[in-house]
Amino acid sequence: MATRPITDPFVLHACELLSCLGPCKATRMFGGFGLSVDGMNVAIIAWDTLFLKTNAETEPQWLAAGGRPFQYEAKGKSMRLHYHTPPEDALESPALMAPWARLALGAAVAARKPAPQRKKPSAR
Repeated sequence: MATRPITDPFVLHACELLSCLGPCKATRMFGGFGLSVDGMNVAIIAWDTLFLKTNAETEPQWLAAGGRPFQYEAKGKSMRLHYHTPPEDALESPALMAPWARLALGAAVAARKPAPQRKKPSAR
């Protein structure tokens, strides 16, 4: 079964904004879109809003720039994922988005690294 091409103007604009990272691919998911570069998820679009990948290390930068976290309700609980909105002006051009896109890519790369192995307690 062939997939329909993505024609949503905002999704296409978001991919253009993230093009400084390389070719951006949009995939439909959960009523929104996932955006990936080189097979790594760097952003999502939900509720017509772009959210970029973050982690505990980069989150303070996003919050300082006014970024809002990606939150949703599930089974009566507020859930939060490591994605934040970029500053409003970053939505104007790929050049303004570039530093935020690089932060998102860094978070995506860090998320791919395997967790450090815990040492097993030695048997005595």
